[in-house]
Amino acid sequence: MPRLAPKLLELEPGEQEEIEKILARHSTSQQVAKRAKIIILASKGENHRAIARELDISRKMARLWRDRWLELKQKDVPVVERLADAQRSGKPTQFTTEQVLQLFAIACESPEKYGRPTSHWTSRELAEEMIEQEIVANISPRHVGRLLSEASLKPHCSEYWLNPPPMKDLTKKSKISVDSINKQSK
Repeated sequence: MPRLAPKLLELEPGEQEEIEKILARHSTSQQVAKRAKIIILASKGENHRAIARELDISRKMARLWRDRWLELKQKDVPVVERLADAQRSGKPTQFTTEQVLQLFAIACESPEKYGRPTSHWTSRELAEEMIEQEIVANISPRHVGRLLSEASLKPHCSEYWLNPPPMKDLTKKSKISVDSINKQSK
């Protein structure tokens, strides 16, 4: 019984150049580079087994990327997007950007403004305040902490979180240093 040959993959000159540019970039991730190499070898007529041996991957991976390339090419998807990760399934985000920004706005204000007797916000208090203001129906203190952490916001750690430090008058220093430089050059 004859083996089935893999589907023929032909690259257009523009696609070949774009893939080579992607491979030449230092910022290209290893995953994308490996996928690009799979496509180049497939375009040279290599079968899945030969590609798998040369790149130290499974035949299944070689087949997956050849098939995916051909499928996305028919849909006129750009080369970079053909090599990118597919959209992952999973639970969609629960909170809108607006709701998260409202959390950040509350975190940037004093807890006393909201009738809280503390000097600094905690994740639990922020979660309770968001629910109390009906910004969200439900949110865990842990998720509030994650959102603040992702934004590098730490209202409980910084002395100048709510009020920036006073600016020193730098004009006197700059005049003195300019004058001293002028005197030294003479």
